[in-house]
Amino acid sequence: MKSLWQRFQRYFLRYNDIGFTIDISRMRFADDFLQSMGARAQMAFSQTRQLEAGAIANVDEHRMVGHYWLRDPGLAPSASLRNDIEETNARIKKFAAEIHAGDIAPATGKFRHLLVIGIGGSALGPQFVADALGKTSDPMDAFFFDNTDPDGFDRVWGKLKDALEETLIIVISKSGGTKETRNGMVEAEMHYRARRLDFARHAVAVTGIKSELDRHAQENDWLARFPMDDWVGGRTSVMSAVGLLPMALLGFEIDRFLEGAAAMDQLTRVDVVEQNAAMLLALMWFYAGEGRGAKDMVILPYKDRLALFSRYLQQLVMESLGKEKDREGKIVHQGIAVYGNKGSTDQHAYVQQLRDGVLNFFVTFIEVQKDRTAAPVKVEDDFTSGDYLHGFLRGTRKALFEKQRESITIGMPDVSAFSIGALIALYERAVGFYASLVNINAYNQPGVEAGKKAATELLQLQTKVREKLNRNPQTADQIARALGVDPESVYHLLMHLHANDPTVQSAVEKEVAADKFFLA
Repeated sequence: MKSLWQRFQRYFLRYNDIGFTIDISRMRFADDFLQSMGARAQMAFSQTRQLEAGAIANVDEHRMVGHYWLRDPGLAPSASLRNDIEETNARIKKFAAEIHAGDIAPATGKFRHLLVIGIGGSALGPQFVADALGKTSDPMDAFFFDNTDPDGFDRVWGKLKDALEETLIIVISKSGGTKETRNGMVEAEMHYRARRLDFARHAVAVTGIKSELDRHAQENDWLARFPMDDWVGGRTSVMSAVGLLPMALLGFEIDRFLEGAAAMDQLTRVDVVEQNAAMLLALMWFYAGEGRGAKDMVILPYKDRLALFSRYLQQLVMESLGKEKDREGKIVHQGIAVYGNKGSTDQHAYVQQLRDGVLNFFVTFIEVQKDRTAAPVKVEDDFTSGDYLHGFLRGTRKALFEKQRESITIGMPDVSAFSIGALIALYERAVGFYASLVNINAYNQPGVEAGKKAATELLQLQTKVREKLNRNPQTADQIARALGVDPESVYHLLMHLHANDPTVQSAVEKEVAADKFFLA
């Protein structure tokens, strides 16, 4: 135990000013590991400085990546960019104040509910922050369309019921052409129209200037439009209007949120490895996965308010680091898989496998020092529920270490706007550092674009398949041969049409190849 205590002292970093800590003592790297990675770490520091200065980071789209400027506009490489950020934030605060005061209001009463329509970073960031910071006393509550699932839309409408008149809707899409978001917007417009409500009097857009959505919102006289700049990527957009507008409307302290991120940025600009929490985090990822993502990242926050953090990190980490090629075009198949939920819930779920099963992971515990804002309640002898939560975290960490399971522990003082901002910034910087360590571009996403292209092609095929149907029963193979396409794709399209279009009928046979489809 004495050696572990000494190792803890050596590999425990504390930021007294903001109350954050990182403990890497339960990762079993050799004592010379950090020194051996020094050259790579210095290269990563240099590349991050270039990024913050405005270097082209997304070479596929030839654009800068400036999420660091969002919390410190003074870093922006030009006065116009700095002014854009500051003016947008001022407009957000003014708009939220007018909504809360009832100066911008529906025909009756005030806006009391918020529906955010977006996908990926346009939903995950706002969702995580809303869940982490939300209180019953907030001036509005939040709902989300974050997919193109019709049943998901209907569930939200069922919760809102007769409150549509008091619901403000934010549609978030940089291009305005993202199909999932556009579908949610179109369904919302139709839902309001069916109830004889003017959708435009409830709608706000967050989008690129002159985008398809921007033009649509302007032409239909929506309440407001806020910009989403091309140098803000979706997975790092939560400190732009994408996240700040919902936060302000929900009554959260957006200035403190930005201050927390800026404080973490400042602390993790230090180019001394042992004093830089984000670099230590990135180096532990490199060590655990042997520089190639050989182990999964399991996120275990011991706080209900952080339950969505692993989902948020899935996009930030996996979309940033999951790359086929490195910067020189060499096939590397990089990436780190991320999953998790919360403690101590997971002690009754998959921690059993973590301790005794296949060793293909490393754990990150996230510990929040402040148990609650209300007075403590003794649940047994002299112990509170928070004492038990702390005990379960430390106990699980110890039990895993005894079985050669490695872990990182991140400590934060509370779940506040400042601390959530700092936590997000810590991981954003760690992702950037890790990408530099393994020589990949963290800021493009060719795989996502490939999936969108394939989906578009399938929808185009659906139209052709639908046109081939008539009253004469046909198999998928017959239709596929007539179109010169893959019969399996045709079969799945026919099954989908049959399930959702009452005019498309089927005759099911013993073999799927013999199934026939026709119009009623």
